Amino acid sequence: MALPQLHPFRPRLLDALKGYDRRRFGADIGAGLPVGAVALPLAMAFAIASGVKPEQGIFTAIVAGFLISALGGSNVQIGGPAGAFIVIVYGIVERYGLTNLLISTALSGGLLFALGLFKLGALVRYIPVTIIIGFTNGIAVLIALSQVKDLLGLKIDKMPADFF
Repeated sequence: MALPQLHPFRPRLLDALKGYDRRRFGADIGAGLPVGAVALPLAMAFAIASGVKPEQGIFTAIVAGFLISALGGSNVQIGGPAGAFIVIVYGIVERYGLTNLLISTALSGGLLFALGLFKLGALVRYIPVTIIIGFTNGIAVLIALSQVKDLLGLKIDKMPADFF
């Protein structure tokens, strides 16, 4: 069985760099500074909430931002930390450790690559809206629960993963 004909991979950055001049560089700096001002502290906060060191969040945001910019399919795409992953990352780090978080991240990246390779992204339209709403609301509840100790001023060194 032959694979379907794939579109050649060409990062948008290659096209965006043609005719790049001082004016566009200034515009990019002007757009990048506010994004960085929001993304870096947010990445630190998410790292702390996930149970890892703040500098690991900064490194992750920088590397991910660079890769999204270099390999992305849009010249106006912004990538940054996502709050929904705090609960997932925290649970993995708490139960399996940081090394296994790296393994699960690599495996999920491989899965995303395979889904793209076999053009299975269109299957997302068959996921019912109620599932998406339930997942999003569940994440919101979990993030709110993670803030209970701060809201009530409780002195808890480390929240147990089972709390969530």
